[in-house]
Amino acid sequence: MNNASSQAGRKFYIVGGGIAGLATAVYLIREGGCGGQDITIFDGADVSGGALDGSGSAEEGYLIRGGRMHEEHFVCTWDLLSAIPSLDDPAISVKEEIFAFNRQVVSGSHSRLLKSGEKMDVSSYGLSKHDIVDLLKLTMSSEKSLGNKSIEEWFPPEFFDTVYWFLWSTTFAFQRWSSLAEMRRYAVRFIHLLPGFNQLKGIMRTYYNQYDSVVLPIETWLREHGVNFKLSTPVVDIDFDIDGTDKRATALHILNPEGHQKTTLAEADCLFVTLGSMVESAATGSMTSPAPFLPKSAVGSWALWKRIAAKDEAFGRPQIFCDDPKKSKWMSFTVTLKDPTFFEYMENFTGNPAGTGGLVTITDSNWFMSVVLAHQPHFRNQPDNVFVFWGDGLLPDALGNFVKKPMAECSGEEVMFELFSHLGILDMMQPLMQKISCVPCMMPYIDSQFMPRSVGDRPHVIPPGASNFAFLGQFVEVPNDCVFTVEYSVRCAQMAVFGLLGVERAVSPIYRGDHDIGVLFNALKALQR
Repeated sequence: MNNASSQAGRKFYIVGGGIAGLATAVYLIREGGCGGQDITIFDGADVSGGALDGSGSAEEGYLIRGGRMHEEHFVCTWDLLSAIPSLDDPAISVKEEIFAFNRQVVSGSHSRLLKSGEKMDVSSYGLSKHDIVDLLKLTMSSEKSLGNKSIEEWFPPEFFDTVYWFLWSTTFAFQRWSSLAEMRRYAVRFIHLLPGFNQLKGIMRTYYNQYDSVVLPIETWLREHGVNFKLSTPVVDIDFDIDGTDKRATALHILNPEGHQKTTLAEADCLFVTLGSMVESAATGSMTSPAPFLPKSAVGSWALWKRIAAKDEAFGRPQIFCDDPKKSKWMSFTVTLKDPTFFEYMENFTGNPAGTGGLVTITDSNWFMSVVLAHQPHFRNQPDNVFVFWGDGLLPDALGNFVKKPMAECSGEEVMFELFSHLGILDMMQPLMQKISCVPCMMPYIDSQFMPRSVGDRPHVIPPGASNFAFLGQFVEVPNDCVFTVEYSVRCAQMAVFGLLGVERAVSPIYRGDHDIGVLFNALKALQR
């Protein structure tokens, strides 16, 4: 590790307080030898964590825009969390806390897919020989050869009616029109999970929601080390000095309560910029009102990236990811219950105690709806007599089977009506509606990282010629790794810090199950079930 004095006099600016920005700050201190007081994190939101969130109360209703799954080979994530103390037991790390929890609450779904209110048999993936050949050809294709093709351009229509696709699309939130290259990355990266994929075996979760379990411990550690958090303070533009192939960031343009402010970077200062946002313009409704569909923010992450990208072709093409929100959107909903009836019913019906089953997908839902009963309590401030579950609908513009209107136009009560009708428990649950708070959430860009793309659409973490800046997040290019994971964000933080500061340590290597003959054999057997 570098000596802290080696970075004396330098300032380090991080744009974006999501997991990529937080991880960058941790690595600047732990591996870069930087003083926390010399690190400033800017974020336009009033809370850090980005898409890793969890908020609300039993009285107002809780909110989780989306959950993130982990697995044991997320080596960058576990490296990051191995030195962050647990808030509940500072004698152990957050990594140790998560692994201990997953030894206690083991994932193994007994009711992964439903149809007509009944459990589906998922012992077979339902793939034809042609489908298996297509999948094998995909994994052996080069990413460059796939270009910006969509998944539906590779597979025939009947593939999308298989158990495999139902499991795949809902576990990872892929759509038919999502990037084929990203599907290939997932197929290779998670090939070791394929034998137990139909039961979500090998999937790891946190004790609480990921804000309480991951973000809050990291932020607490960073604040204890003197890191400056400038929340509700968006960076709206960045100046660069570009001379041929040499590129240097020279100033930040910041919007704070006092107005616009320009911060000039000294020669030795470093800048780390999170590009784009999956949760920008996310908006919530209530039990009586739908979630509105909001446009991009004029001072948000997408607007910043577009201003940056206009300055050099090496800075990526944000329009590829954010200019078609009809294809990148879907909806989630968070339900707070002051009655155990629903949890008791679902635990009995599925055969899974809360926290062990994961996603339950209603395959004949026009909204393609899934629900997850997490281990309780799911929030630090959650009372014993309150229960919280999460759900989503990947096709929010479709008419509901029972409500007969698009999910995008439905209040929380109408979402509950649709869910309970699919499960055949409307008569049981309708008298309890006054004890339920369902918060629907529209997310226009939640699948933006899966939009079909070509080489060059995502910039390098450290663009060619960059001397004092790096890019972070889900929209930079991290070879062989998978977007829409915490691992991707933490890996790019390692790449940025180690690369810019010349840290001798290597970036944590990606696990390659596709290089293990035993893993490949078991995966092929699973496909043929």
